[in-house]
Amino acid sequence: MARPTVVVTRKLPPSVEHEIASRYDARLNANDVAMTASQIAEAMQYADALLCTVTDKVLAHHFEVDRRRVRIVANFGVGINHVDRGAAKKAGVVVTNTPDVLTDDTADIALALILMTMRRLGEGERHLRSGAWSGWRPTHMMGQSARGKTLGVIGYGRIGRALARRAALALGMHVIWYAPRDPVAPDDETAGPANARRVSSLEELLRESDVVSLHCPSSPETKHLINLERLMMMKSTAVLINTARGDVVDEYALAQALRDQVIAGAGLDVYEFEPAVVSDLRELERVVLLPHLGSNGIETRLAMGRMALTNLDAFFSGTEPPNRVV
Repeated sequence: MARPTVVVTRKLPPSVEHEIASRYDARLNANDVAMTASQIAEAMQYADALLCTVTDKVLAHHFEVDRRRVRIVANFGVGINHVDRGAAKKAGVVVTNTPDVLTDDTADIALALILMTMRRLGEGERHLRSGAWSGWRPTHMMGQSARGKTLGVIGYGRIGRALARRAALALGMHVIWYAPRDPVAPDDETAGPANARRVSSLEELLRESDVVSLHCPSSPETKHLINLERLMMMKSTAVLINTARGDVVDEYALAQALRDQVIAGAGLDVYEFEPAVVSDLRELERVVLLPHLGSNGIETRLAMGRMALTNLDAFFSGTEPPNRVV
């Protein structure tokens, strides 16, 4: 019996690719160049499964191609806003993701961005590398301490709570959080700090926080959740951190707020127009820009690949994939 054909859209860790190739007719991406929309459409016609990443847009017309063969889209990542779930459901195509395994790495990056932004570490490194540093002096490039400050977490799922635990324990921060709906009840291991306080509105959180960290999903309701009006509600000494999804922030408004010193700084790992970054942001000093490194730990990327493979194995063996979202 012929093995199912699996198209893998980007290069994955070698051991994961080896496992996929050992079980399936794997069409791997050796040069790691993003597939075009037409290449994805073609893959939908000749493959049984598409193993995609969070940067691959799998749109309605991909599910509507003539003689579509793909029956499962296994996403390498948690967020699935790049996959048209309504079209997938209508076409009867299963969609899976890889939750939980990247929680700690992403929370670590958010914590790093807090420190880099508040203590102006990105600026400091650029200053030194440029040859401009003339030596230590008491008032040079002073930043803010995080200790005793208030961290406001928007979206209180696993990653938001993991950051809250780190910030409270390691940095002595007070934690407040906002979510429009009650989060899934966590167990003891994934709970936030016991003294974290839920606030009643986004506006209240923005006004009270010294650091605002975004951990909400991308959806029509959260697009440009952070706009100029809401940035102006923040303290002038506050910083914004985004490791969630790029389109949650109006990046042009953020650049204006930073230029006008409406807020003190920002730390970003995701962008609305990835891989493009708004030029105004790239030209500003008080913003730390990372190239979407949230889950980049070797152990985490291996776990993500194996979880995507587990979903494929379950599907093709006729059982329910453990991480099915459509």
